[in-house]
Amino acid sequence: MSDDTLTKRLLGDPARRPRILDDCVRLIDEEVGSKGGLSGLAIKGGYKIVCAVKPGVIREAMDHLLDDFVGRLDPFWQAHNVDGAAPSGFGDSLRKRAPEVADALLGITDDRARRAKNATMKSAYEKLRPQAKKHVEEAIPRVGRTLSAYL
Repeated sequence: MSDDTLTKRLLGDPARRPRILDDCVRLIDEEVGSKGGLSGLAIKGGYKIVCAVKPGVIREAMDHLLDDFVGRLDPFWQAHNVDGAAPSGFGDSLRKRAPEVADALLGITDDRARRAKNATMKSAYEKLRPQAKKHVEEAIPRVGRTLSAYL
């Protein structure tokens, strides 16, 4: 593995983290806002409620998960570097591998769900997981654009 890791690039400078978090929250807001149809209404409604009940929860959750997300994306960064592509093209590399990237990112919540003790929560997660993958795949172009700005 190369010494040029995504973690070093994105999180090596602690002063950068607040800006990355701001951009990630904006990415999530935009992704939720782009959802259409009945499922989109449900997603937007749920998101609005969560944000109203606990302002700042999205940023807090993103801050908690950012290191894990970047770590899960590092193998894709390494593969991108092996291909000799410019750092600015990382978003395109992610987009081309969206199903794999989505599985890698959802692997974080998959691991947590496996360890969960609450059977109801586990069951609910398992039912929502297939839809979650679709939504994460759809978000990959925004993820790529957001991260590429820091590479």
